[in-house]
Amino acid sequence: MKLKVYEYKNCSTCRNALKYLSGKKVELEVLPIRETPPKKTELKTMLKYVGNDSKKLFNTSGGDYKELGLKDKLASMPIEEQLDLLSKNGNLVKRPFVLGEGFGFVGFKEEEWKKQIR
Repeated sequence: MKLKVYEYKNCSTCRNALKYLSGKKVELEVLPIRETPPKKTELKTMLKYVGNDSKKLFNTSGGDYKELGLKDKLASMPIEEQLDLLSKNGNLVKRPFVLGEGFGFVGFKEEEWKKQIR
């Protein structure tokens, strides 16, 4: 199994996730999320894994999210516009952002990850 992991090196949650994955001997492709945000196709795939709830793709505690006033705008913003924003600004994407064969995760919840990664 190979996983594509978008992370931010200064994020403790990302470090914990990568530590967990290294303990599982999983093959990883690690990408810096700020410099290379997920592509729109990857975001659309992840959207399916989070129950089509686009807000789950956003780093709602991040400065860029707050600065852009997205808390009040997301509900009325078309999904394509949301995905466009995410694909152009990695700071807006909840991390780590992990895609595997037939599954994906945003954030690190070890109990959920254990169901897919053994």
